[in-house]
Amino acid sequence: MAEKTKKKELAILGILKKSDKPLSSAKITEELNALGREISERTVRFYLKRMDEDGLTKNIGKKGRLITEAGLNEFDDSRIIERVDFLSAKIDQMTYRMNFDLTTKSGTVVVNISIVEPEQAMHCIDSICKVFEEGYAMGTLTTVLEPGEKLGHVTVPEGMIGMGTVCSITLNGVLLKYGIPTNSRFGGLLELQDKKPTRFVEMITYGGTSIDPLEVFIRSGMTNYTGAITTGSGRIGASFREFPSDSRDLVETIAEKLTHVGLGGFMRIGHAGQSLLEIPVSEGRAGAIVIGGLNPMAIFEETGIRVYSRAMSGLIDYTRLFRYEELRERVYQYV
Repeated sequence: MAEKTKKKELAILGILKKSDKPLSSAKITEELNALGREISERTVRFYLKRMDEDGLTKNIGKKGRLITEAGLNEFDDSRIIERVDFLSAKIDQMTYRMNFDLTTKSGTVVVNISIVEPEQAMHCIDSICKVFEEGYAMGTLTTVLEPGEKLGHVTVPEGMIGMGTVCSITLNGVLLKYGIPTNSRFGGLLELQDKKPTRFVEMITYGGTSIDPLEVFIRSGMTNYTGAITTGSGRIGASFREFPSDSRDLVETIAEKLTHVGLGGFMRIGHAGQSLLEIPVSEGRAGAIVIGGLNPMAIFEETGIRVYSRAMSGLIDYTRLFRYEELRERVYQYV
């Protein structure tokens, strides 16, 4: 099917999906024209006839058409394809928008947000802090958003708090300020043995998903931070980045400075053109393994507490961040 035809059919399915009653061809045409899609009613009738034959719509006579189950699936599947590059685009957007200055320790950083009840947060606070303590978090800083506070598109509901962690995309933004472009290749589950990274057991490329990979792994119960913080063996979230190999020395210097200001996230920095944990790297580039920003919040899911977590939720000023050792006291005031 020609791409142009496909888009018109999806537009019609979109109109029908939003309606709770059958729509006539005239009404569908009106709705499409209102959206800036110039199309005649005769053309709409032609498409509807073919969509009836394909089982995507159902003719209810004079009342018009309804979208079928097959039509709903067709529309949703196509939307997923359209959103495949959404995450990569968002990474680039947040990288450019943040303005943290490593020298002055000022500006905004990218943060993730997890919405949770204060009492539930207190229940898991020791294990969450242990994730930070063992170095399995993106740095040593966190934040708490109060009820009613908004970050990006997320507003913290009454009776809840927002627990914020630094997103690893912050590293991309800092490197970019130094003229170092970073390619975020994939997010994955990193297996630990005796506290040492051994291999990636799962990988999802950023260009092939509309959801942050770590969100997927956490929700699916595939992580094992409990094991990581108790025995040193488990599965944690991490990502793989690439940057020009000529900038490797500067990246190492920046990594040390980031650690000093509580934003350290580099677990391993590879060498020019050499594989890192069996992940091949292109000629002229070096690889790096970066800690997942949402890692501490995975403790909730592992203890049976469902929380709403979103990676790259928005930007927050660096001055709003505090060391994880203060987390218990900060959360307790909302209990």
